[in-house]
Amino acid sequence: MTAHPSPVVLFGAFDRHNFGDMLFAHVAARLLADRSVRFAGLAARDLRAQGGHRVEVLRQLHERAVDLLHVGGEILACDAWEAAVMLQSPDDAQPLIASQQHDRFGWAQRVLGTRELAPYVVSKHELPHASRVLFNAVGGVSLDVRNAALRDDVLAKLARADDISVRDLHTQALLAKSGIDARLAPDCAVLVAELFGDTIREHANTQFIAAIREAAPNGYLAVQFSADFGDDATLAQIAAQLDRAADAHRLGVVLFRAGAAPWHDDLSCLERTAARMHAPCVQVLHSLNIWDICALIAHSRGYLGSSLHGRIVAMAYALPRINLLHDEDFARPCKQTAFAQTWEDTDAPIAVRVSGIASGIDAALSVDPVKLEQTASRLSRLCRVAFQTTVSMLSFCLRR
Repeated sequence: MTAHPSPVVLFGAFDRHNFGDMLFAHVAARLLADRSVRFAGLAARDLRAQGGHRVEVLRQLHERAVDLLHVGGEILACDAWEAAVMLQSPDDAQPLIASQQHDRFGWAQRVLGTRELAPYVVSKHELPHASRVLFNAVGGVSLDVRNAALRDDVLAKLARADDISVRDLHTQALLAKSGIDARLAPDCAVLVAELFGDTIREHANTQFIAAIREAAPNGYLAVQFSADFGDDATLAQIAAQLDRAADAHRLGVVLFRAGAAPWHDDLSCLERTAARMHAPCVQVLHSLNIWDICALIAHSRGYLGSSLHGRIVAMAYALPRINLLHDEDFARPCKQTAFAQTWEDTDAPIAVRVSGIASGIDAALSVDPVKLEQTASRLSRLCRVAFQTTVSMLSFCLRR
């Protein structure tokens, strides 16, 4: 009898189009290159055309002696209703939300085929054939303000886990209050430049990405924001602020989406913003391929947006970055500020309101490039060390 590495099921919210979640699966699989891996979510999806994976339904996997690795993301505070809505098509989501006001959990249960309150958080109780259950750099910044049933369910599952790392100090402190010891680890997307640089360079040289780059000879800002910024008054203000920044720095502006699932980004918001702008070079990236998005950010002069992973990819490429947040996000912790406050230099620009976009871009572009390089290098090193600790917790099975 000899010991062999157990197969690893990579589990996460990469069963829908969201930039960061789709990147997690790639990074984890690359770091586990010597292991047999499967990709699982809550729904069967094939996102390979967008640079993702063919994803299986976790609860339909029946292999014995597997390790289950939650690959990351803000999964600790995601309830069944939210998970089920984000798995719908954007066209179907709004009618469904309107029609399910009185039976949200029942509808989510039927869609997902599970009664779990936090379906992206799995324990051995739900998956008895799992040898180990591990959590890699997950987040749960709002867990303490979710309803008690969800919070208690998540904490009980985490208490039974074999290993937990979280991606920000706020989540770590929340868990510590409940007696759960979690290591701190950078979000694994900080490794995209190091692990997938060749792929990203290939996409940067495709015809339409190359055309975007050529149209802005002095460089461009990569800009993204979620659909909840989409009222006319806000879009007009965003457009005016971006015009100011583009004029001040003689840069183009390229608008892109970091997610097409419900409650993520909306193409029409970007197009309406572009139509309001007067800068000489304003473009919209239509592609949803995650490697095209990485290439767009990697070759930009800096990133502004609401996406945490827009920021993280900019961090990986040592580029200026600043998040765009709503007013209420400054009154309580959110995942963008929690992550930045954990890993950025203390004087680094973190986030702005819509009214502060132009000044925020000024501040981001003024950061010393040496500091940006140092942060990228530091996070890459810390992420590799943290992931290696996770790997050391994976199990082996005996085979003849």
